[in-house]
Amino acid sequence: MTEVVAALIWDENRFLICQRPASKARPLLWEFVGGKVEPRETKEQALVRECREELGITVQVGSVFCEVTHEYPDLTVHLTLFHAVISSGTPQKLEHNDIRWITPGEIPQYEFCPADVAILEKIIQSSKSIS
Repeated sequence: MTEVVAALIWDENRFLICQRPASKARPLLWEFVGGKVEPRETKEQALVRECREELGITVQVGSVFCEVTHEYPDLTVHLTLFHAVISSGTPQKLEHNDIRWITPGEIPQYEFCPADVAILEKIIQSSKSIS
């Protein structure tokens, strides 16, 4: 099983999503910024590194929003999605095809990686309980 981390970064009522490059597995699907946890690295350290590498930002990692295990044909991932706040920098497309800030109501307009579907449902439910 591959340990993967991702960041749920909010800007008021919108959160950040990234479109995978056409050259990678699950091409052009949308996802949260993040990636694999390397050996001898905590999940929080991995998330800080991935945000720096993929978007050129520094984040402060907060609490866990949720965890999901998903089996793809080529690998099984255990994904931990953390709340995170940008402490410096502005998100840039360093590795992704595109990046967007979307509201929970706009989720159906995007095709996400299958591992993210349960997370997105939870985001929609939480946004309904807030409003």
